[in-house]
Amino acid sequence: MRSDRLGELAPERSLRRLELAVTRRLDGLLHGEHLGILPGPGSDLAEARLYQPGEDDVRHMDWAVTARTTTPHVRDLIADHELEVWALADLSPSMDFGTAAMEKRDLVVAALAAVGFLTTRLGDRVGAYITHGGGLRRWPARTGRTAMYALLQALLDAPRTDTGRPGPSLAEALTSLARGQFKRGLRVVISDFLDQERTGDGELAWQRPMRRLAVRHQVIAVEIIDPRELDLPDVGPVMMTDPENGEVREIILSRRVRERYAAAAAAQRARTREAIRGCGAAHLVLRTDRDWISDVARFALQQRRVAGRAHPQGSRV
Repeated sequence: MRSDRLGELAPERSLRRLELAVTRRLDGLLHGEHLGILPGPGSDLAEARLYQPGEDDVRHMDWAVTARTTTPHVRDLIADHELEVWALADLSPSMDFGTAAMEKRDLVVAALAAVGFLTTRLGDRVGAYITHGGGLRRWPARTGRTAMYALLQALLDAPRTDTGRPGPSLAEALTSLARGQFKRGLRVVISDFLDQERTGDGELAWQRPMRRLAVRHQVIAVEIIDPRELDLPDVGPVMMTDPENGEVREIILSRRVRERYAAAAAAQRARTREAIRGCGAAHLVLRTDRDWISDVARFALQQRRVAGRAHPQGSRV
């Protein structure tokens, strides 16, 4: 039986509203017989239609129909059926934080609910890798709403991580996801991306495994943010705890400290944004003080406008 908390985060009414906003108003952004949340081609040919300059990929030009009608035509590709969607749900200690409508870990559940119910309704399987409790748990991919609710409940029931038991880094979790699942499909990485560990060449440690993931799969990076991570209130001295290692320090939130903090937070977000873009992944930002359903729908519409009805030239394979 689903908990009240799950009902608040992923209520049937809200999910139906999300499905209406995306599947009907945005003309089908699902997998299976549609093109998916992140539009991309499949392998089966559909009917020919008129070429739309600036939107269609000329590599999909149907030259036979074009020659017969003397008007440029392209032939769409129907997305593969029964795709596998795998999510990496980051429930590390930094996600046990929230100063607005919900904690960041609750928004992880909401984000996975949005993606999961939009894909399982057409029979696609959804599985997840969950980082929590100092380890990495694999939840097998299954179909159906019942299985989706079981996965969401598992996320809600996941214990908060003991700061004395460091779990896998984001880079390690991404590597495990890439090595464990080979079938092409959608990969959704839900994290706050606060892991700023760098490699010897100066890259963020998680960039290389995410780039490898994006070579074979469609990847959506969902960045979870709380407003207090962007700027600090003018409240004077406070005790702050590092959620990853439990270290506690007293800090006086003077104007200078708050300005330096805001600048550092803005720089960190810019690095994350550029790193995700450089990996070839789509970037969705969800905040604990915003309506996540509206943000997901807006993201889907933006992907629709950018990608059109097929991948643009030069897209990854």
